[in-house]
Amino acid sequence: TLISTIKNRPKPSTAPLSLRSVVVYKDSLRSGSILFLPKDSAMRPPRGRGGGGGGGGGFRGRGDGGFRGRGDGGRGRGRGGGGRGGDRGGAMRGRGGRGAGGRGRGGGRGGMKGGSKVVVEPHRHGGVFIAKGKEDAIVTKNLVPGEAVYNEKRISVQNEDGTKVEYRVWNPFRSKLAAAIIGGVDEIWIKPGARVLYLGAASGTTVSHVSDIVGPTGVVYAVEFSHRSGRDLVNMAKKRTNIIPIIEDARHPSKYRMLVGMVDVIFSDVAQPDQARILALNASYFLKAGGHFVISIKANCIDSTQPAEAVFQSEVNKLKQDQFKPFEQVTLEPYERDHACVVGGYRVPKKSKIAA
Repeated sequence: TLISTIKNRPKPSTAPLSLRSVVVYKDSLRSGSILFLPKDSAMRPPRGRGGGGGGGGGFRGRGDGGFRGRGDGGRGRGRGGGGRGGDRGGAMRGRGGRGAGGRGRGGGRGGMKGGSKVVVEPHRHGGVFIAKGKEDAIVTKNLVPGEAVYNEKRISVQNEDGTKVEYRVWNPFRSKLAAAIIGGVDEIWIKPGARVLYLGAASGTTVSHVSDIVGPTGVVYAVEFSHRSGRDLVNMAKKRTNIIPIIEDARHPSKYRMLVGMVDVIFSDVAQPDQARILALNASYFLKAGGHFVISIKANCIDSTQPAEAVFQSEVNKLKQDQFKPFEQVTLEPYERDHACVVGGYRVPKKSKIAA
């Protein structure tokens, strides 16, 4: 940001100064330096998104010095810059400045907080993994390597045989299923090869990770009523062949009964006062006997006058009346306020007593 220009300031060099020849930037005031530019280059905009900021004066870029994740992106001493992990930085020194490197070994957008060494281990839920670096995170194996869905971070890991596997970081603040997994839910019943009916798919943030989990042998039927969110969902499904987007009201499963086969799991995130009834209707059409359900309950959407615990208990009782058998309930704090996730079975066969 230009703070001031100095008019007709004498200068020892031979090149004459113009009115816009002397530029002072906010960052340069910290070190008391003034940046002198030749007449022809005064106020030329910096290239790239990164910044300098490695030395005293310079630009700020997108996060002190322009490097978001330290990846392999170089810090950029002096006027260089490692913007976004390398290539795109550089203040007035061409793209990349002195910060060499690609986009950081952590993958897109600088990687896992810049830690170049990330260990990926399988989670107890099939298809889910734990990435252990400076900060631990849950990840899923990217079904479409190189493609991000909602600008999430990606991690690329090289196997011993030289092949690379890309994982996508699963943000619990943007996905209730991820919040339930981190909250310690025992079983989500969504696993590789599963057939899942997802109610309330929105623009497909969580659906994309469910798509990663079930893999190419599974299928996700994603139901969303909003046409605006459905547009993003359809665009994502063009690249992910195991997602079948359905732009329809989940209250009327008969309208899409010809598109959906019998499924193993129903995940419901519709946030409606009658969401227990919506789940029961869809289960009667599509959920196999002995199948499972996962439902996210938002207390304020059902009854904002009652305490959250009372609302959760009321919804669980409604589910029991519709042949559902809840197995467990976990709160989604601190990721979602007044939310709970209930997991259970549908038309669970009664255990026969063995005669003595």
